[in-house]
Amino acid sequence: MRALITGAGGFAGGHLAALCRASGDDVREISRGTGVDLLDAGATRAAVAAARPDVVYHLAARAHVGESWKDPAIFLYDNVGMALNMLEAVRAEAPGATVVAVGSGEVYGTPATLPVDEDAPLRPQNPYAVSKASADLLAGFYADAHGLHVIRARPFNHAGPGQQPTYAIASFSRQAAEAAEGGDEPIAFRTGNPDSRRDYTDVRDVVRAYRLLAERAEPGVYNVCSGSSTSARELLGMLAAAAGAGLHHEVDPALVRAHEVMEVRGAPGRLRDVTGWRPEIPLERTLADTVAWWRERIRSGAAEA
Repeated sequence: MRALITGAGGFAGGHLAALCRASGDDVREISRGTGVDLLDAGATRAAVAAARPDVVYHLAARAHVGESWKDPAIFLYDNVGMALNMLEAVRAEAPGATVVAVGSGEVYGTPATLPVDEDAPLRPQNPYAVSKASADLLAGFYADAHGLHVIRARPFNHAGPGQQPTYAIASFSRQAAEAAEGGDEPIAFRTGNPDSRRDYTDVRDVVRAYRLLAERAEPGVYNVCSGSSTSARELLGMLAAAAGAGLHHEVDPALVRAHEVMEVRGAPGRLRDVTGWRPEIPLERTLADTVAWWRERIRSGAAEA
């Protein structure tokens, strides 16, 4: 397939580009380094026309929940604006292409029942989630109103090598790697509520789901998740084991969130039924690979400040 990937310089986008190339796809990328501004409608349309894609994976977005509280306007403007320009460009220049519009499990908000399936109402609880819910609904509108082949993927938490330490698992993995490289024993972690549980999937499994959706799915909404949940306490134990060290864990009251959602867990049945997808990489390996990735960066001096 001729694949156009927006956000290809990001965490999941980089893994997706590598997977598509390994699968024989002709990949064109849009990222910060390519000079295409997705907030410029004309530039976006020109990029789609030049790529002549069979499939567009739209991953480009502002993606940090914490930062969205500081500047909600820019998250809404950028995430909805980029989605709108890409959908308009596809409608004009590649109306036969499949669009995989990557959203977020954050759009569901606090779950009324578990596991959360695709029919659950959208109740976003932070500005980032509102922006992704808006872009998700926009993608659905383009499928309904203009007949575009739009697949809306809603990934839950995902992790793996290459994620920056502004995200919890990546930050903890880096701490574990630094402790292992420095011979620190035990590894000291400070967290908020250690018993809250989230649905984690390896990023390499997540991007495999995106490609299978592009190949096999009809327009619609698909959760991308493992269907099981893991607590922060369990994650830290796995990370310490991956680093080959003991664990000292303290709960910092300042990090405990008010009104903490104790468990989030998605239902992956629709994705599995349509594509045959199942997670292949266990969480223990995800964490071990991420710690190894950080250790290599620390040794080479390439770890981010």
